[in-house]
Amino acid sequence: MKIKVFHAAFETTPVHIATVQAPHDATSAESAAEYAYRWTQNIMDSWSHPEHGVADRNDAVTVEVPVGEYGHRSTSMGDYCEVDGVLYKCAAVGFEPAEKIECRQPF
Repeated sequence: MKIKVFHAAFETTPVHIATVQAPHDATSAESAAEYAYRWTQNIMDSWSHPEHGVADRNDAVTVEVPVGEYGHRSTSMGDYCEVDGVLYKCAAVGFEPAEKIECRQPF
């Protein structure tokens, strides 16, 4: 399952920031989105920067936007994952279905 990750929580237009290939044991859209969420987090270093990311980098993640000096921000509440063509918004806990991507919406 491929997941497209869109950053929109702090952006004025949505950014397709990454594409993640979920493992075979991700059997539901929510488990696939959770996998993509985890691997687009800056926990110990950078998930996106090729030189500054080791612990948080995953070969299943393709960075879709050129990386600056520090890499990209973590995926946050208010961002989106598209799983098999279905859109989900990252909520306070888990994901909720969404009709469209909305930027800079109150949480």
